[in-house]
Amino acid sequence: MKRRIAALVPALAAVAIAVPLSIATPAAAHASCGTTVSDKDSGSWGKRANGANERSGSSTSCTVKGIAYNTQTLDYHCWTVGNDDYTWTYLRNDSTGITGWVRDDLLSDGGSSVYCGF
Repeated sequence: MKRRIAALVPALAAVAIAVPLSIATPAAAHASCGTTVSDKDSGSWGKRANGANERSGSSTSCTVKGIAYNTQTLDYHCWTVGNDDYTWTYLRNDSTGITGWVRDDLLSDGGSSVYCGF
């Protein structure tokens, strides 16, 4: 009987440790609609997109604020992960003055290299 209990103790301890860790792990945050961020990316300007929607958050369900074209200059601020598991960059369109979130696969160089922190 003692051997059975002794054999169960390590297994129960592993479960007791694993359960709180799995519960405490947060899901990836995204920029909800209306989220703005300061310019954290001091990289050079001159980035491009070809007809990419600039949105109010890092989701296709957020409002389109403007469209970035390949003739316009963009200033990246930072990136985060959207609720679609793609990365998104918050940017300012220097040609129009509009700020918004653009999915990184729509940007000429894959978006900002500076993480927003959320």
